[in-house]
Amino acid sequence: MRRRPSDFRRPVRRRFSNVFWLTLCGLAVLLLIVLLSRESLPESGSALIKLFLASHLQECISWDFIPTLVKRLCYYDLLAFQKDFIQRSYRHDRIREGLNVTEEMLSPDSVARQLIEQISLAKAFVVISKESNNLQFAWELSAQIRNSQILLSNAALRRAPLTTTEAETAIRDMALLLFQAQHLHYDSSTMIMRLKARIQGLEEQMNSVSEKSSKYGQIAAEEIPKSLYCLGISLTTEWFRNSNIQQELKEKKQIAAKLSDNNLYHFCVFSDNILATSVVVNSTSLNSKYPDTVVFHLVTDEVNYAAMKAWFSLNSFNGVTVDVRKFEDFTWLNASYVPVLKQLQDSDTQNYYFSGNNDNGKTPIKFRNPKYLSMLNHLRFYIPEVFPALKKLVFLDDDVVVQKDLSALFSKDLNGNVNGAVETCMETFHRYHKYLNYSHPLIRAHFDPDACGWAFGMNVFDLVEWRKRNVTGIYHYWQEKNVDRTLWKLGTLPPGLLTFYGLTEPLDPMWHVLGLGYTNVDQQLIEKGAVLHYNGNSKPWLKIGMEKYKPLWDKYIDYGHPLLQQCNVH
Repeated sequence: MRRRPSDFRRPVRRRFSNVFWLTLCGLAVLLLIVLLSRESLPESGSALIKLFLASHLQECISWDFIPTLVKRLCYYDLLAFQKDFIQRSYRHDRIREGLNVTEEMLSPDSVARQLIEQISLAKAFVVISKESNNLQFAWELSAQIRNSQILLSNAALRRAPLTTTEAETAIRDMALLLFQAQHLHYDSSTMIMRLKARIQGLEEQMNSVSEKSSKYGQIAAEEIPKSLYCLGISLTTEWFRNSNIQQELKEKKQIAAKLSDNNLYHFCVFSDNILATSVVVNSTSLNSKYPDTVVFHLVTDEVNYAAMKAWFSLNSFNGVTVDVRKFEDFTWLNASYVPVLKQLQDSDTQNYYFSGNNDNGKTPIKFRNPKYLSMLNHLRFYIPEVFPALKKLVFLDDDVVVQKDLSALFSKDLNGNVNGAVETCMETFHRYHKYLNYSHPLIRAHFDPDACGWAFGMNVFDLVEWRKRNVTGIYHYWQEKNVDRTLWKLGTLPPGLLTFYGLTEPLDPMWHVLGLGYTNVDQQLIEKGAVLHYNGNSKPWLKIGMEKYKPLWDKYIDYGHPLLQQCNVH
């Protein structure tokens, strides 16, 4: 077949060229979108690519054969690129401003940065050389580090960058020492291994110091300050010497009627600390709306009974009624009824708690504190027996300060429960599994490990419901099951959690603020709290007490009292 002359041939359409450029333009658009959306790409690595794509987008807009729709896309992408570039430049400037980055620090020829890097490396070599007992070399490095630091300090003071001329000698001398360190086989692997060994050694030292600190802190917390010991002796002497004090108590016959009047507000404190108990009573009376309706039932031991009676006879507390008793007068409190007293007669128990020889001292010292075996500590489980005529009562520990009126607690509806308490389950370490041994099948079968713990120290007890449910019998059951100390170690909170399980009504956390004896507490919580609890070893009457919380306790003590001044109580 004959070919037509060239003049009569239809022009050939160059499809390849158009398709190629359309494809290239489309790829440019896609790549630009991806790069603009990925904030994690390094600025330095993507800047050239973005500039290249931007230039091609500009060309794409100028090509005549590109469809209008594609030109618009290219135009919008070019605008997006320009906007992103401006924003990134602005952010870059803001970052530099926020970090206080100077032009000198960004300069590749920065003398100051070179000195800082040498100092950091030299400090690592100082540690390694000391570990290798190369003290002379460590001294030389330290001296050179000081010289470099002086140069940097002088430059900072005059607000001018270091010049090469100023730092040339220091940089050269440090470089020679670092080169020498490498020839002493202080290579990277050696440094890493030795630094790891150093860190391990420091951790062991820290653990040892921490263990000793907790032991000494526990001992300090258990000791009675000389001033408080003096106060007890002075008050006991005053009680037996001054017959008028005893006579005045006999004449106050109206006290007996108040002690069993359920229309009044009854509080109880079990303590052998006279000054701490006085703060509880005084702070409650001063913050009570009707102090003459408040009755305090204080129970102490034989040793402190006379001193406690003398103190609360010699001092008035804004009309509050105070009754002092000793637990030795409770005839029902004997080994045949109380499991704790029965266990104390066992030689193994005595050896465990008081000598600690049967487990090679593995049990922490805090679990061996004899106060946990004191009946004053366990008497809280016998409140209905101690106060048989009362129906409702608020229990307070002796390490609390009351700063609000507590009368509203007596009208709280406990919804059929026995114990009203503030829960401490905000953190997992205050749940049941923290206090109890959940490897024991008896614990695992009866108690939820994630159940919320609660705090002893300010508790509302419904004594009518207590007697009905025989709560003291529940306590006895768990104490007898723990004769081998496998359910819990020691203390009154673990058996309390078992005894009042399912019988505790949560109270508003503002009624009872904890932690003033061992940690930092939010100031707003302290201001709003009704009862502040110094739980922990740092009691406010001890030298190891936390100084910032002592004023909250001190303001309820009259340090001008003759007996307090005589015994140097401050």
